[in-house]
Amino acid sequence: MAHLKLHIPGPVEVSEKTFKAFCSPMIGHRGQGFKDLYAKIQPQLQQLLYTKQLVYLSTSSAWGVMEGAIRNVVQKKVLNCMCGAFSDKWFDVSKKCGKQAEALQVDWGSPIRAEQVDAKLATGQFDALTLIHNETSTGVMSPLVEIAALKKKYPDVTFIVDAVSSMSAVPIKFDELGIDVLLAGTQKAFALPPGTAVFVCSPAALAKAALAKDRGYYFDFVEFQKNAEQSMTPSTPSIGHIFALSSKLDDFFAEGLENRYARHKKTNQLTRDWAAKHGFNLFPEKGFESITLTCISNGARPGGRTVDVAKLQKLTKDQGFLIDGGYGKIKGTTFRISNMGDETEATMNQLFAALDKSMAQL
Repeated sequence: MAHLKLHIPGPVEVSEKTFKAFCSPMIGHRGQGFKDLYAKIQPQLQQLLYTKQLVYLSTSSAWGVMEGAIRNVVQKKVLNCMCGAFSDKWFDVSKKCGKQAEALQVDWGSPIRAEQVDAKLATGQFDALTLIHNETSTGVMSPLVEIAALKKKYPDVTFIVDAVSSMSAVPIKFDELGIDVLLAGTQKAFALPPGTAVFVCSPAALAKAALAKDRGYYFDFVEFQKNAEQSMTPSTPSIGHIFALSSKLDDFFAEGLENRYARHKKTNQLTRDWAAKHGFNLFPEKGFESITLTCISNGARPGGRTVDVAKLQKLTKDQGFLIDGGYGKIKGTTFRISNMGDETEATMNQLFAALDKSMAQL
């Protein structure tokens, strides 16, 4: 079957080099070879996340760590910041974990703003909050730096941040921001196959986790720390993912992080330009658009062009490219194009040529 080039919000395209690394000969996960592999990538991960803390590897989707964070650090009540399908789901997860939870809900397409978080935290009801930095369902990137600045005002509130579709594409300076838990899956901007999550915790989050009597085992943050100190994981990891991650981190630093960030900005702007050229509006509130994907309005916002999204998808798919037809309650009234991972100006232009041909047939 012919390969479809992925321009959906995830999983994204995986390079031949990465797949080759993924298929490295197997090693024992409790042997010196694995310890050496983890020890090799540890300083690279720390540099990528701008942290002195140990960075952990979880064989799971990011949702495993997202749920784990709720179980590890919520003792009183959690504030779930909700601006789209995935951040909305975190509220449901909090309740299913038996925690007291409250929603800070904004309209889809709007970001979470620092003043909204401040007003909620000022009540003194909360000891934790969850925030999705880059909400893929809506293409909205909330102002993480401004929100994280509130940590100084509320030092006893644990700040949990999902950077699933932004980590490695934009700088996220964990130590400087002062947040407590930062996590991502590898199938988005890392451009790896799905199945592994990367995360880091502050000393305060680890101390709080140590007091949680029902934090479970598989996502026990204390166990992750103990094992990471020995270049190990608490349970059997997906070793292929870690070989692939090692290869990909080498790529990151060969390119240079600043160059990587600039490349994502460039390819994202090209996507916005393509949308404007065809008369479309963007779905996110202006100034809060994602850098890693573009959510294009197709009737979800006043004005702008509308098309048959399903037909656009099929015509583009017939040419070997897969785009996304919108998610959740805005499916069909938006569509999404990813530029994250390894995409370049040249590869995005190949997609735009296919999209132009599709648009001409609508």
